[in-house]
Amino acid sequence: MNHEETKEHVHDHEHEHVLEDGTVIRHTHGPHGHTHSHAQTKAVLNRLSRAIGHLESIRRMVEDGRDCTEVLIQLSAVKSAINNTGKIILQDHIEHCIVDAVEHGDKDAIKELEKAIDRFMK
Repeated sequence: MNHEETKEHVHDHEHEHVLEDGTVIRHTHGPHGHTHSHAQTKAVLNRLSRAIGHLESIRRMVEDGRDCTEVLIQLSAVKSAINNTGKIILQDHIEHCIVDAVEHGDKDAIKELEKAIDRFMK
């Protein structure tokens, strides 16, 4: 694994996420301050860049007054791409973060994973 494919994270500070509906979620990823790598970071970033480009093209379709059916088909493709990207992130998280959390006795990480899966599946 080369450096481009590795992303180091330190999970020892509280931070927040703002959901689409404006809900603010504040949490930490455990007090142990361990670091771990994500093997799929480069692949995830590439997928997100493609999805962003695809969304920008859909916005242009709407601005140009393209057929609604075509827009909906393209939106469906972006939703699928985003869901597949989420699956990769989830798999990587389980294989690295959760394994590490279990080794360090971090039960909160499991609870956070359950909440994240619940939100992702909605």
